Amino acid sequence: MKTLKFLFLGICCLFANEIFAQTKPYDESIDALSQIKEAVTQAKKENKYILCQVGGNWCKWCLIFAELSQNNEEIKQIIDENFVYIHVNYSNKNKNMEAMRMLKNPARFGFPVFVILDSEGNYLHTQNSVYLEEDKGYSVKKVLDFLSQWTPKSVNTLK
Repeated sequence: MKTLKFLFLGICCLFANEIFAQTKPYDESIDALSQIKEAVTQAKKENKYILCQVGGNWCKWCLIFAELSQNNEEIKQIIDENFVYIHVNYSNKNKNMEAMRMLKNPARFGFPVFVILDSEGNYLHTQNSVYLEEDKGYSVKKVLDFLSQWTPKSVNTLK
């Protein structure tokens, strides 16, 4: 009987770890400036912009948006087609101050905050997430409107 209890407990721990790992989109150990540079390299190759979601695993709204971006097909599609999407960590352990300076101090807007960079890594826009909220989550329409306005095609229509 003890063996069955330990086996059951072990299986529960494995599933709990997997579920918990899925809800942690931010890696506190990553140097965000290097992460952004890698995203720029990828964006150049793929002719995309960079969508930086700045925040941390400590932020409920950051986790809600990260989940929405993966579970809503329309939002996921527009991100996948137009952006290199990265989670830039800002936490007590690692504030990534160099990256925050490069991103024009987005923390002043609260978290999460979104920064759009072009494929060269040039700053384009900061979006305060409060304008995308609705009830206890995010408005799919507002998020889609925001993302649609900052795709490479939308920004470059006059070129």
